[in-house]
Amino acid sequence: MKPYEDASSGTGRKSSLKPRTVLNDALDLVRARKGRLALGLLLMAMNRVTGLVPPYTTKYLLDDVIGKHNREMLPWLVLIAGAATLVQAASSFALAQVLGKAAQRSITELRREVQRHVGRLSVGYYEQTKAGTLLSRVMNDAEGIRNLVGTGLVEVLGGLVTAALAMGLLFHLNVKLTLIALGVLSLFGFVIQYAFKILKPLFRERSVINAELSGRLTESFSGVRVVKAYRAEKRETLVFTKGVHRLFRNVARTITGFSAITAVSALLLGAIGVTIMAVGASDVLIGRMTVGGFITFTLLLGMMIGPIVQVVNIGSQITEAFAGLERIRELRNETPEDEGEASRQPLPEVEGRIEFRDVYFEYEPGAPVLKGISFVAQPGTSTALVGPSGSGKSTLIGLVAAFHRPTSGDILVDGKDLVSLRLGDYRSHLGVVFQDNFLFDGTVLENIAYAEPHASEEELLRAAKIAHCDDFVQRLPQGYDTIVGERGVKLSGGERQRVAIARAILADPRILILDEATSSLDSESEALIQQGLAELMKGRTTFVIAHRLSTIRQADTILVLEGGQVIERGRHEQLLALGGRYHALYTRQYNLESNLFRNPGEAEEEKVEEPATAAADAGVGRGRRPLISI
Repeated sequence: MKPYEDASSGTGRKSSLKPRTVLNDALDLVRARKGRLALGLLLMAMNRVTGLVPPYTTKYLLDDVIGKHNREMLPWLVLIAGAATLVQAASSFALAQVLGKAAQRSITELRREVQRHVGRLSVGYYEQTKAGTLLSRVMNDAEGIRNLVGTGLVEVLGGLVTAALAMGLLFHLNVKLTLIALGVLSLFGFVIQYAFKILKPLFRERSVINAELSGRLTESFSGVRVVKAYRAEKRETLVFTKGVHRLFRNVARTITGFSAITAVSALLLGAIGVTIMAVGASDVLIGRMTVGGFITFTLLLGMMIGPIVQVVNIGSQITEAFAGLERIRELRNETPEDEGEASRQPLPEVEGRIEFRDVYFEYEPGAPVLKGISFVAQPGTSTALVGPSGSGKSTLIGLVAAFHRPTSGDILVDGKDLVSLRLGDYRSHLGVVFQDNFLFDGTVLENIAYAEPHASEEELLRAAKIAHCDDFVQRLPQGYDTIVGERGVKLSGGERQRVAIARAILADPRILILDEATSSLDSESEALIQQGLAELMKGRTTFVIAHRLSTIRQADTILVLEGGQVIERGRHEQLLALGGRYHALYTRQYNLESNLFRNPGEAEEEKVEEPATAAADAGVGRGRRPLISI
């Protein structure tokens, strides 16, 4: 037996992400928009430099124009201040246009990339992850990067530039006052570092809570019929209420953290203001500083402290962006099922010979679902899978469809190991009809065309006719252009299955999988569908799981599964003659079916038919419906 790593299970070990990994992701995003970010930095520099002009001209306005009555300087000061204001306004507008659009484009591309990666993950991953959780990761977690490639990062850099320029001017005006202000601000840095150490886990937890809430809400809305049928509205409300209260507590703690930062900021700013007032006023009184210089110093001090406080606010948003990137990175670390596809063998044509060699499979380590399965399905033959619930029928079908890989053993397609073939090539030769057929919220014709989007209308209508879709489509308001609703909710179960069968017919597959394809049909509809299925199955390797006896009786090979093993195999007549497990399942099903349609008095008088006679009478058209799945 050859062991395989079950990359399809979606349960790979999740190692903790290193901060450098997420930082590299952030840097990749920045590099991708480096041109726009460079232009944004230039615009930001212009904006911040011109923003320093009006407060700095105040010194000359007070000391020279007003204090010394230098009227000739006034027009120049007004001209300089006015020009600086215009440049500042224009650069602000251009900055929003350049960086705002860059951020939205990056968000769009990241969402596309994440969705494309998620689409490449295995069925096993989807089986263990809520759809709402994936939705939250694709849509919400990507939203935060606007603060990395948008105005956020540039605002941080611009704020630091402004603070540095203002600090240089402050040293020029008064070294002593500047050193006092910087001393008090240094305490602010320690407070911020401690605060963000606490806030980062809260942001990450909030993303998790949002994903869980979205997942539960999606399930509740999708399963609304079950919810209402069992009067579970209050229970769903309670579950959601607990979730939103958990979210509230997280947000409340975040607000507390920001409130603490704001309070400390106010306290430190107040301390700086009081100190500057006392020391600065003394310098003015003793002539070390002019009144204009003192007012200008105060204005410039505000322009140095303001960006630092702004950096703190933007820093919280960038921290939230990093939390989203971390969750996205976890998702992107999941191995796609088609990893290394280019190095595998191409499969342009398929004859349809499927062979299982001693195949084992387990969803959870140590709990095998299939145990040593071996059989050969020759091209153009049909193989029926029979057995009680939990015997491994659907799992075996999943392996045929390459939704999972065997834990050990080999699956061969035309003599080639399936694991060595290109997955896309192999699945292009597959057609599937499931018991719970999924339809998209589009028209009937669009759902049929999903198997072959480029098919002509004539081909689409031919497939629909073979599947007997005409019978119900004629009653629909817009015929084949009728919208079927989410998951095909506007159609009955049988109608959905006919559309699914038409979709499979259009795919024209070499390997066909019918997973209880007629389970939602009444006997009359089944008789019609069986004609379509018979047409569809001609010349194709077909795997069938079915309740209905007619499909099973016609199979070339019947595999009887129990406990994950094949305990009997053969044709219908051979297995009945064995008198084993298949005989027992078949007889019990027929007897229960027959008793359902007898009159009370007939039950005692009528003798139980022999299995061979029962088999002859169990065909389509008698209105008999089996009650036990075999």
